Amino acid sequence: SFPTRRSADLRCGTRAGTMAAAGFQAWLEGRLESLEIDGAVYTAYILGVLREEESDAERLEALQGTLGGFLEEDFLNDVCQEIVTRWCEAEKAKRSQEKKEDEIQAIATMMEKQAQIVVKTREVSEEDKRRKAAVLAQYANITDEEDEEDDEKGAAATAGIPLEKSFFKNTNLEDVMNARKQEKDTLREEAQKKKEQDKLQREKDKLVKQERKEKEKKRTQKGERKR
Repeated sequence: SFPTRRSADLRCGTRAGTMAAAGFQAWLEGRLESLEIDGAVYTAYILGVLREEESDAERLEALQGTLGGFLEEDFLNDVCQEIVTRWCEAEKAKRSQEKKEDEIQAIATMMEKQAQIVVKTREVSEEDKRRKAAVLAQYANITDEEDEEDDEKGAAATAGIPLEKSFFKNTNLEDVMNARKQEKDTLREEAQKKKEQDKLQREKDKLVKQERKEKEKKRTQKGERKR
């Protein structure tokens, strides 16, 4: 049985399962087979050694102890160094990809939350539309009343009756004008929100497309390694 190595946080990373790690594992198995070492048996063990040791020096020492019975001493160090170097490169690439995927996911989550806010705003705007319709209807009625008052003013002036006694000032007119201004401002804000939403959607689509290209590129590279 193989010796057990103590667990530790690795300088080059420890998480497995990414395409970079899978690529290194395939390379290692092929390299061992080229040295006439059973890759099916020793690949998994060497991967465990690389993950568990804390430093490159400890990895080299452990590999030398594992492969020393198969290789000449002057060739042993070069092979072990090659394995450690490849391992660190694969782990670095894996961490870089994971960081990029985390960033994309964070942006996608933020966009999703913003989209939910926009939807909620739309729901509220339906109530605003009903209020606007009521205000416009009220304004139409007031306009008709003002036309009638103008006729009354003319008749009062002809009869010599003071204008202030012939009609009452419409106190609702100022409120109506303010409501119309508020309506214009609301419509302008809705147009701006729609513009921002469309921009966010374009950015989200761009990120999804970028992620898809990255995954396709990795699949292509993996297929080339297998060939």
